[in-house]
Amino acid sequence: MVTTGPPARRSAVLRMLVVAVALAGALFGGAVPASAHAALTGSTPAQGSVVDRAPEQVALTFSEGVAMGDDSIRVLDPHGKRVDRGKLRNLCSGATVKYGAGLPPGLGNGTYTVAWQAVSADSHPVSGAFTFSVGAPSKSSAAVPQQEAGGGLVGALYGIARCLAYAGFVLMAGGAAFVVACRPAAALVRSVQRLVVQGWALLTGTTVAMLLLRTPYTGSGDLADVFDLGGLQQVLLTKPGAALVSRLLLLAAAALFVAVLFGAFARAHEPADAGGPTDAEGEAGAVDPAEEARRRKDLTFGLGIGGVIVATGLAATWAMAEHASTGLQPAVAMPVDVLHLLAVAAWLGGLATLLVSLYWGPPVERTAVRRFSRIAFGSVVVLAASGVYQSWRQVGTWSALTGTAYGRLLLLKVGLVAVLVGIAWVSRRWTARLGEARAAEDPAAAAEAGGTAAATDAADVADAAQETGEAAERQSAKAAGKATGKAAAGPPAASSTATATATATVASPDPAPDPAPEETPDTDPEAAPETALNPDTDPEPDPSTDPDPARAAQLARQQAALRTARTKRLRDADPERLGLRRSVLAEASVAVVLLVVTTVLTATEPARTEAAVQAASGGQSTASNQPQVLTVPFDTGGPHGKGTARVDLDPGRSGNANELRLRLSDPSGKAMDVPEVKISFTQKAKKLGPLPVVPRHTGTGHWRASGVQLPVPGQWQLSLLVRTSDIDQVTEIRNVKIG
Repeated sequence: MVTTGPPARRSAVLRMLVVAVALAGALFGGAVPASAHAALTGSTPAQGSVVDRAPEQVALTFSEGVAMGDDSIRVLDPHGKRVDRGKLRNLCSGATVKYGAGLPPGLGNGTYTVAWQAVSADSHPVSGAFTFSVGAPSKSSAAVPQQEAGGGLVGALYGIARCLAYAGFVLMAGGAAFVVACRPAAALVRSVQRLVVQGWALLTGTTVAMLLLRTPYTGSGDLADVFDLGGLQQVLLTKPGAALVSRLLLLAAAALFVAVLFGAFARAHEPADAGGPTDAEGEAGAVDPAEEARRRKDLTFGLGIGGVIVATGLAATWAMAEHASTGLQPAVAMPVDVLHLLAVAAWLGGLATLLVSLYWGPPVERTAVRRFSRIAFGSVVVLAASGVYQSWRQVGTWSALTGTAYGRLLLLKVGLVAVLVGIAWVSRRWTARLGEARAAEDPAAAAEAGGTAAATDAADVADAAQETGEAAERQSAKAAGKATGKAAAGPPAASSTATATATATVASPDPAPDPAPEETPDTDPEAAPETALNPDTDPEPDPSTDPDPARAAQLARQQAALRTARTKRLRDADPERLGLRRSVLAEASVAVVLLVVTTVLTATEPARTEAAVQAASGGQSTASNQPQVLTVPFDTGGPHGKGTARVDLDPGRSGNANELRLRLSDPSGKAMDVPEVKISFTQKAKKLGPLPVVPRHTGTGHWRASGVQLPVPGQWQLSLLVRTSDIDQVTEIRNVKIG
C-alpha cells in the first residue's frame, strides 16, 4: 500500500522552478557561446605580421592541453583556397602545448588566413582565426566561420542540457539520500517518488542529448549533425564522450537502485495496519519484530552503500571531463570535485524532497527534519572546504576575483550560498520551535484544536451538502422534463429519496445514533463526532449506488474536494510547519538560481588560465600581445604626393625590442619610394618623447627598423613624416596602444 496524501496534481510551484531553470539555462547558455578554457597564447607567424618569404609551417601554442585533428588548422590563400598539407603536426614538448600545419613551397605573396578549432582538456570547444602576409599585405576573399565554436542554437541547447543534467543529478541523488538517511517513510509518498524518478529521467534524457549534441557543438555548429553517426563514433573516442557513456551505464544501475528503494524498501516500512508484509506473516504465524527490524536494517545498509557508490560514480563523470581534470593538481582536484558535487546533491536535493514532502504528503515528523538539518550542516561544511580549495585552484590571486569574469561569477555564487545558509538558519529555528510545540501540547489544547476543526468541518460539509442538494434538484428537473409521465412517477421519486438520504447523511456532522441494544455497553457516544469527521470513517454515501451517473460523478468530486480541503486545513493549522514550509520554499528558490550560476561558472574560462595567458604574453592580455598595424593615408600636396603608409609594430609591447616595418604605396596600390621618411613616438601623459625611430630603406617602398624600445605601456602618439620633394612634405599623427 502506498501513501498518497492529497490527490496528486501538477504543482504550480514545481513547474515554476523547472521553467526558471530552463529559461536561465537558455539565457546563460547563449550568453557564453565559446567557453574558451584553453587559450591561444602565440603563433608562428604572428597575427598580422608580414614575413619576407613563406614559412614552412604555421604553428599554434595553447595555454593548456587541447584535442585537435587534421582539419583543426586550415590555411587559406588570398583567394580562399586551402593551401596547407592537411596533416596535423604535434609539436608539443614538455609543458608546451603546440600544434602545426605544414605549408607547401612556392607560396606567392599576399595575405593568408589561418582558421583553427580545438577542444580544450575540460571538454569545451575553442576556435579562432588570424592573418599573416607574405611579402606585402593584399586583399583576401577567404571566408572564415563567423560563429565561434560552441555558439548559436547548438551551444544554447547544450548549455540548457548541462544545467538540467546538474538538476537531475541533484534531485535523484539528494532525494534518495533523504529517503534512506532521514525519512524512510517518505518512500511511500507519491510526491517523493515522482521527484526522484523525474530526476533520474531528467539526467538520463539530458545525458543522451549532450552525447548527440557533442558533434555539432565541437564542430560544424549545424543542428542536423546530431544524426551524424560517424561524428558520434568519433565523440565516443574522446574523454567527454567516454564520460557521458559511463554516466549512462551508471544510470542503469541507478534505475535498479530506485526500483528497490520504492519497492522492497518501501514495503518494509509500511505500517503494520496497511496490509503490508507484516500482515501476511501474521496470517501464517507470529510476527518476529526482531526479524522485521533486521530486514529493514539490511535494506537500509545495502541501499546506503550502493547509493553512495552509484552517486560517487555519477559525480566522477563530471570531474573527469570538467575543470578538475586539467590544470593545477588534477589528482587532488578530481576527488575534491566529487565531494563538492555530492555535498551539493545531499543539501539541495534533500531540500527539494523536504519541500515536496511538506507541501504534498502526510505531515513530516520533526525527527526527519532534524536529521536532514544535521546532514545539511555537514554538507555546508564540505562545500565550504572544497569550495575554498577550488577557488584557490581556479582563481589564484585576490585581484582575479574582481578582475575576471570567472572571479565575479564566483563572488556571486558565494553570495548566493551565504543567502541560502541564512535562510537555512531560519529553517533550523522553525525546526526547533516545531519540536518545542510538539512537546508543549496538552490535552486541553488538543481538545480545543479538535473542537475548532470539527466546527469548521461541519460548516464545510453543510455548504457542500447544500450544493449537492441544489445540483440534485436541477438534475431531477432536467430528467423530469425529458421523461414520460410513467418515468416521472417512478425512478425520479426513488432518486429524490436517495438524494435526500445522501444529503442528510453528508449534511449532518453529528448524526443521531440509532437506538443501540443494551448488550453493547462499550460504545463510546463521545467518539461519534470524531468518527463523523474522519474522512476514513465518514458514512459518506457511495456514489456508485446513485442511479444517475452524472449526479454520482458530481457527488464524488464534491467528496474528493471536501477531503482535500480538510487535509489542507489540518496541515495549515500548525503554524510551525507552515513557517517551515515557507522557509524551505525560499531556500529552494535561491537554490535554483545557485544551480544556474554554478552551471555558467563551469562554462567560463578560469581566472588562473587567463592569468597564464597574460604571463605568456609578457604580462599583457592576448589583445595587447598582437602586432599593431596602422594604415595612414597622406597627401604632401605636390606631384605624386598622395599615397598610403602601412606601419607594422611587432609585437607591440613595452619593455621589449619591437620591429617596425613601413610600406608606402601610391593610390593604385603600387609600392612607391620617397626621398625621406621619419617616425617618432610620444606619450604626453608621462611626458616621454618624442622618441625618434630611424628606419632603413630595404627595397622599393619598404623601410624597416629593429630594436624599437618603448619604455612604458599605454597610449602613444606615432608621428610619421613623409617628404616627396624638396618642398612637399606632410606629418601625420596617429594613436597606437602599446601593451
